[in-house]
Amino acid sequence: MVVPPLLRAVIMGPPGSGKGTVSARIIKHFGMKHLSSGDLLRDNMQKKTEVGILAKSYIDQGQLIPDDIMTQLMLNELKGLDRYNWLLDGFPRTVAQAEALDKECHIDTVIDLDVPFETIKCRLTARWIHPASGRVYNLEFSPPKVQTVLPESQELTFKIRTQGIDDITGEPLVQRDDDKPETVSKRLQAYDAQTKPVLEYYRKKGLLKSFSGTETNKIWPHIYAFLQTRLPDVSQKDAAIPR
Repeated sequence: MVVPPLLRAVIMGPPGSGKGTVSARIIKHFGMKHLSSGDLLRDNMQKKTEVGILAKSYIDQGQLIPDDIMTQLMLNELKGLDRYNWLLDGFPRTVAQAEALDKECHIDTVIDLDVPFETIKCRLTARWIHPASGRVYNLEFSPPKVQTVLPESQELTFKIRTQGIDDITGEPLVQRDDDKPETVSKRLQAYDAQTKPVLEYYRKKGLLKSFSGTETNKIWPHIYAFLQTRLPDVSQKDAAIPR
C-alpha cells in the first residue's frame, strides 16, 4: 500500500471569518493535528513555562510578542508532530515568522478565508453574552427570546451596553469590548496590515488557496473538495458534503 505524503497546511483568516469552525471541520474530516498559536500561548502562560512568562510580560505591556519568541514556541511544538498531517492556526503572522518556518518545515498549502470585512463586522457586533454563564447569543443567528435596549440614561449609569436578556436567568446581556463596532474595525485593520505581506509571500510561492464568501457553510464545501484531493476523509459521517 502506498502511503500518501504528509500534508502540512496553514489556515489564515481575520477574526470572525469562521476560522475556528472551518478548522474544527478539517480536523474532524481529515484527522489533521491542529496547532493554534493562541491556545499554545495560553497553555504556556497558565503553566508558567519560561516562554509563557516571557510572552505574558509583553502582553501585559500591550506589546506584540516578538517574532523569535513566537517562532521558538511553535517550532518546539512541531517537533513532536513530525509524523502527522498538521494545520497551523495563528502562525505565521509575519513574513519573518513565515521565513523561519520555511527553514524547518515544508509548507504544502495555505488556506485563506477571504470574507468581506463588512460581513465580519455585522457578524461580530451582533454577538452578546451572559457574563455569569458564558452563554453567547447572536442577534442574527441565535437571538435571545427577549430583546430590549436600555434607555440612554440607564446605559450611562451602568457603563455597559445591553441588548436583550438571558433566556434562562432573565439577566441583561452585555457586549464584550472586543465585539463593539469601533474595536472590531481596529482589529480588522490591524489584521489586514499585519497579514497582507504574509499572504503575498505565500502567493508568490504558489501555495495560497483563497476561498471567498460571506457564509462559512457555503465556503466549507469548496475547502472540503480541495482537501479531499490531498487526504482521505477519516470521519464516519456519511454525507454528500460533510459538515
